[in-house]
Amino acid sequence: MRRTLLMVSALLLAACSKSEPSALRSCPELDAGTPIDPILLAFLSRARAAHHLADDADDQGGEDQLKASAAPLEALVSGPLPRTGSGELAPEVREVLADTFARLADLHSRQGAFERALQDVQRGLDHAREPNYFRGHLLETEGLVEERHAKALEKSGDQAGANAVRKRAIEILERAMEVQSGVIERAPQTPPHASSGGVPTPSPGPSTH
Repeated sequence: MRRTLLMVSALLLAACSKSEPSALRSCPELDAGTPIDPILLAFLSRARAAHHLADDADDQGGEDQLKASAAPLEALVSGPLPRTGSGELAPEVREVLADTFARLADLHSRQGAFERALQDVQRGLDHAREPNYFRGHLLETEGLVEERHAKALEKSGDQAGANAVRKRAIEILERAMEVQSGVIERAPQTPPHASSGGVPTPSPGPSTH
């Protein structure tokens, strides 16, 4: 899911943009900057590398490659996390974790590990408590996980179970739409000629097929 890699890259650029001019260049993507928080940059760089590895494995296809794709992402979420002076996780860290758990949920559900995928979603939601894009995307992913689960139940002959899970999927996807509608409605009005600032627009989530 290269959308997540683009999101991590955007967060890395955003963190670099907060830096002060210096002869020490820690962000080669930008013209100037010693970052205010090099530890945060290290985490974002580690996250980007993890998603690169996940992409490479996922592109090869196959059940074993799905497991290989999840491995670097699991190492990322269980690894060291930078914290602020108060001991809290920085907002950028929470956003990366939320998006990474959404990707793990997708990968695990594609392997048929639906319960584990739902646990990934819940862990991601713990990092996206506010009604923002990341929370909406996690709910969208949860709905897609349940859609896959419903198809698996239907294939096994459990039509009643499939119907119940599909109903839940619809309810969750409707909640995802509500969250993202709120995000759009709360956004400041941007003039049509305004530049996007180079931040990539997230692409749609994973297919259910």
